[in-house]
Amino acid sequence: MKKLALIFAGLSLMAISGCNNSDDNEQPEYSMVGTWKPIREVRTSVPTGGGGVTDDITYTTCQQDGRWLFNENKTGKRTDKGEVGNPLACSTTSDRNLTYNYNKEDTSIEIKYAGTIVSDIGKVVYLDQTTMNLRIDDNTNPTVAKSTTYTLKRVQ
Repeated sequence: MKKLALIFAGLSLMAISGCNNSDDNEQPEYSMVGTWKPIREVRTSVPTGGGGVTDDITYTTCQQDGRWLFNENKTGKRTDKGEVGNPLACSTTSDRNLTYNYNKEDTSIEIKYAGTIVSDIGKVVYLDQTTMNLRIDDNTNPTVAKSTTYTLKRVQ
């Protein structure tokens, strides 16, 4: 009888220690708050009749000097860089303040640039500690589905 009680106690102890803690199975939550540099973009265009096109654009070293800043208070700034002039020199081609609204539940994002009427609407399709893929949809033409997906690397 004592052996049976010991076996039962041992099995109970193994079952308790072997239980999965639900916290162990949860994916870590990453924040988009920070400074990001653009690495590349993928532009996709698909007409309603089919025959879509995808362009994969790897950014130059100069373009990668651009920055996307997302602050805690839902404000930020996007600075784009490019080679301009003669001779070519890496310069700021666009410097825009922004506000954003990010919904963590469905990963939707709306970015509103200062001085513009229409917001950029899209999704954060991937986000971890070092990388974010941000897709912006272009719904201006109902006969062509267009989107641009930016790959950004965290710098701060």
